[in-house]
Amino acid sequence: MGLPLLLDVPALGSFEWVQHAVETATGWVGLVIIFVYSFLIAFALPGVSEVVLAAPLDLGLSRPAKLAVIIVISGLGKAAGSMLAFHIGQEAKESGPIISALRRSRFDIIEWSEKNTVKLARKWGYLGMALALSVPFFPDTISIYAFAVLEEDYGKFALATFAGSVGRLLVTLFLVGSTVLVF
Repeated sequence: MGLPLLLDVPALGSFEWVQHAVETATGWVGLVIIFVYSFLIAFALPGVSEVVLAAPLDLGLSRPAKLAVIIVISGLGKAAGSMLAFHIGQEAKESGPIISALRRSRFDIIEWSEKNTVKLARKWGYLGMALALSVPFFPDTISIYAFAVLEEDYGKFALATFAGSVGRLLVTLFLVGSTVLVF
């Protein structure tokens, strides 16, 4: 009987199992899973963070209250994960060989980030960073690292990441709600 359930679980060698854990998270323990997923998505995991909105948590709360709790927990997890990325970025900034290797790589992440996302941050500061991170369905790990290399204030960085994460989930809810109303 347990075999069909095992077939539905993604392979542990991929990162799909983490997303699967979020998609099947229930109860208050599911909030821990959402926090950990959001933490990991900020600095290591590929993918998007909007999946947390689909977690089937049964918290005994109204739908709006449940979504508010999910959004806050996800934002806190993303802010915490971004602090690790920020620290790594600060260390990389001090390491000439790392920056040189990134510039020589097939995809020049430094040049790309400076031309796109970082322009917004330079013009608008941490507000720009929060706005850039509010774009739904775009993996923001690259943006977080790009900002981490350029910025220096841990507290403002965490606050901007939290605001951007919350903004992203609110924009996603608005877009999904608008789409549902149209159809």
